[in-house]
Amino acid sequence: MTRSAVPQSARAQHGTHRAREAKLAGDAAPAALRAEIGASWDRVLRSGLDPDQSTESVLLQRDEVERRRRTSALGEVMPLLNESLVSLAEAAQQIVVVTDVEGRVLWRRGSTRVLRRADSICLAEGATWAEESTGTNAIGTALVARAPVQVHSSEHFVRRLHDWTCAAAPVRDPRDGRLMGVVDLSGPASTFHPTSLALVGSVARLAESELRNRHLRAIDRLRSVAAPLLCRLGGRAAAVDVHGWLAAVTGMPPVERLPLPKSMRPGRIWLPSLGMCEVEPLPGGWLVRVADGPGDGDGPRQRVVLDLSRPHRLSVSVVGTVGTWTRGLSPRHAELLYALALHREGRTASELAQDVFGDATRTVTVRAEISRIRRHLAQVLAHRPYRFGEGVEVEVIHPDQPADLLPRSTAPVVVTARTA
Repeated sequence: MTRSAVPQSARAQHGTHRAREAKLAGDAAPAALRAEIGASWDRVLRSGLDPDQSTESVLLQRDEVERRRRTSALGEVMPLLNESLVSLAEAAQQIVVVTDVEGRVLWRRGSTRVLRRADSICLAEGATWAEESTGTNAIGTALVARAPVQVHSSEHFVRRLHDWTCAAAPVRDPRDGRLMGVVDLSGPASTFHPTSLALVGSVARLAESELRNRHLRAIDRLRSVAAPLLCRLGGRAAAVDVHGWLAAVTGMPPVERLPLPKSMRPGRIWLPSLGMCEVEPLPGGWLVRVADGPGDGDGPRQRVVLDLSRPHRLSVSVVGTVGTWTRGLSPRHAELLYALALHREGRTASELAQDVFGDATRTVTVRAEISRIRRHLAQVLAHRPYRFGEGVEVEVIHPDQPADLLPRSTAPVVVTARTA
């Protein structure tokens, strides 16, 4: 994604300056700012930031900067950034700045002269360049906009930055899509070039591609270790990396990614998509073996709690031997689970369609919605007919007043319960 190039002409810069002064005075701008700059200015003005303030910030301690470098995947692509961008920055009398998702500077490279000049505005390792701290600038504004941004001269909110130009692009982790930080190209305003934005955008995508390739190679290494183990196992099992991406599977259909809890640990654990599992560590990941489900042999009994007591916070909880897992519910999913809780013997798709829609022909919609529910409750919900599994205890928490049960629902099964 790219943004329109920043105008270089003196007339255009004068127009930007007039628009800026008008905004500061609370007047209508005589010249329109670019959309992303105008939106940033509005945010900064609402925050009460002083345009005459310093850009100084409290720097992170050196050990904290090092810790963030070690734990950031961006460190893996710094050699690539050095190779692809730093030499260009040095030739253009600019510097490359890489920040984390908070806008804290973790690395900077480039022209020695510009690095010394950057120290004067606190564009230093450990400094914060988030928009709420330093006003409109390429780093902070790109973090907010989640898109490449170029900020030139008087487009910066803080006057001290009017002698600077910068272009920045966000970098996302290809494993989960989360924002990791920003790659920025900064220098004196005289070094402005309209291609800088496209350049940092391309380098950010190149960094994401490198991270994706590294991830695929790590999955291949994990597969080479796990495949022989899975061949010797009976039942259902999978090998996943620490982010849940599948490397190998046996005894069940493959999925692209297995949702894992943040505090994954060896031992017996409940996973929403599989139920009770035995987890063992592997180099670079986990071996996940599905334990017996409810009602199968000596598998652990489980209890489902359908909480309908608060209309705006509907939820379902699965209580097992290792703890409780809770998920919010949409009103439609709450209606379907309520119908199944009332009819423990099970319901066909047409019966559920009658329960929820008052129309037994709407089976396609019912099947689609139940399929979505079973993505998270597969081990406690059975099908053919749809029902809670054998041995699963089901508790429904009703509101204090029967009339408050899913008050906006028109599902026959709910209406009947409200008036009973």
